[in-house]
Amino acid sequence: MSKGELTRERILAQAAPIFNQRGFAGCSMQDLMDATGLEKGGIYRHFESKEELAAEAFKYALRRAVKNRTEDLERIAGSMAKLRYVVTRFVEAPPTMPGGCPLMNTAIDADDGNPALRKLAKIGLSDWKKRIATLVEQGIQAHEIRQDVEPRKIANTIIATLEGALMISRMEGTKEALSDASASLNNMLDTIVPTAPKK
Repeated sequence: MSKGELTRERILAQAAPIFNQRGFAGCSMQDLMDATGLEKGGIYRHFESKEELAAEAFKYALRRAVKNRTEDLERIAGSMAKLRYVVTRFVEAPPTMPGGCPLMNTAIDADDGNPALRKLAKIGLSDWKKRIATLVEQGIQAHEIRQDVEPRKIANTIIATLEGALMISRMEGTKEALSDASASLNNMLDTIVPTAPKK
């Protein structure tokens, strides 16, 4: 990495938590200058605008979150085990970014006022749904999961349950809702396994 690329990465690492905690509108250039130790011109040498910095900071934060939630996933054998692991990692892995899930935060923050960030959040959600749906499809092909199961429904249910539970847990200051969500999702996953034929 060149010196400029290293500086750009450092700016992203320091700006991402601020955007994630305060949102685009709630994050001022002064906040970013304080966090990075750079003047406005130093930041704008690497990013054309606050909008570009916010977009790149979101992508940076989301990459870290995805890596954290999929760590060692490829080492796990079987689609059902992988799906359960996805749930467990979301519930138990320490967050990589102050402020919680960057996808949920950005989706809510940008819903009405920032089309560029909203588009990025939508892409992030679509990618997550695709990753889970692909695991379900692989499970169906391997006869680990019933043939009549719809991958899209499973993906939507897992994501909606986990994100909703995370919001409740953050509001209440406990992991109770996340634990409840984990138990409910594992019960749901039990229902999509083919039943053994009766003898």
